[in-house]
Amino acid sequence: MAGRSRGTPTRGAAEQVVTYVRGLIERGELTGGDRLPPERDLAAHLGLSRPTVRAGLRALATLGVVQPRRGAGTFITDGPPSLGSEPLSFLAALHGFTRDEMYEVRRILEVGAAGLAAERARGEHLAELADEVTSLYASIGDPQAFLLHDINFHRAIGVASCNPIVASLMEMVAALYYEQRRDTASRAIDRDLREAAEMHRRIYQAIRDKDPNRARTEMNAHLITAQAFQAQEEQGHMGAGSEGAPGK
Repeated sequence: MAGRSRGTPTRGAAEQVVTYVRGLIERGELTGGDRLPPERDLAAHLGLSRPTVRAGLRALATLGVVQPRRGAGTFITDGPPSLGSEPLSFLAALHGFTRDEMYEVRRILEVGAAGLAAERARGEHLAELADEVTSLYASIGDPQAFLLHDINFHRAIGVASCNPIVASLMEMVAALYYEQRRDTASRAIDRDLREAAEMHRRIYQAIRDKDPNRARTEMNAHLITAQAFQAQEEQGHMGAGSEGAPGK
């Protein structure tokens, strides 16, 4: 066993925790939803201090591999891993991602995801998408709530693609998008929100009808319209004039 790490955890010592947990997963000893051994047991088994074990678990949480639950312990993530958006957010702050760049990436990723969802979505996926469409219509008078349901709809499509890499990438992009949009969403107007809700309904119907081509077409049209809405909104903000819808 490794020598015990004392004081401030080092990256190398914390990496032992990551390697150990990865080994358990690769051997099939841990799977989604399973609870990890308590910190003290991991520390004793690996010959590490508890602060070092905690550092390793934080690294695993950042990677989306584990999820801490207050009072219950740390569990292997059940579902698509949630990749942290912090590196992408840092790059956005450093390089200043533009609106057009964001939508270009979204079209590359989400148009294909919609097609996969139409081919692969199961009953529980369709139920979640239907719930989010209903919530979009119900929140037309509340732009901030609309934005949250909008993002949840797109995340649900990522899950419905049944490709964990696609789902994880969509989670990461959605988190960055929300950070960029939440401060301006309040300038949305009901007319544009209603149109956005209708476009989401058509995407859902194409997925429900198992029509990949229509799902891709509807998603592409939606993202192009959303990009135009956001451009109008930004112009209105600069000129203190017209308003537009959140760009999802």
